[in-house]
Amino acid sequence: MSRLSTESVEKAVDAVQAMDRAQKERLADEIFRMQPNMLGSILVLPRLGVPMEKVEFAVGVLLVCFQAMKESGLAWPVITEDEQERQLARFVAATRLGEDIAPSLRSRALRRYISAHPEKSLAAYVASDTSKWLGEIAADESDKYAMLAVWNLVNCIAFAELPRSKRTKPT
Repeated sequence: MSRLSTESVEKAVDAVQAMDRAQKERLADEIFRMQPNMLGSILVLPRLGVPMEKVEFAVGVLLVCFQAMKESGLAWPVITEDEQERQLARFVAATRLGEDIAPSLRSRALRRYISAHPEKSLAAYVASDTSKWLGEIAADESDKYAMLAVWNLVNCIAFAELPRSKRTKPT
């Protein structure tokens, strides 16, 4: 039941990668107006000890997620703080199950999680981008907050209840 097609996600990635700083700032302003809680969930990361260069990774994922939502052409509700908390608790519960297993089994569990995810294309993009990012940084304890934040974006989008389209009754 994916609402974000692979094409929408690919267009979003390409669009954000092609943006200059001013265009990204305008997109962030649009996110502030349309999805302030999604933006807030990323902007709070420095308070959790995430260095700014690592916050930039999460901002990049947010920009792609929001652009993909726009590319879909659907009307998205404002994602509330309550929904963010609900999805975060759900994700933490699902991922904690794998803390004590071997890395190969964790990797297989992540692939299963993505294949069962309602927004497979967006989940695959975030998994790939996160893996690439983790390979490029000096890991520290605060990385988990950035990863939780970006996965929470994906899950909030995936489980957002879209308004039903109004159908006219035949006369």
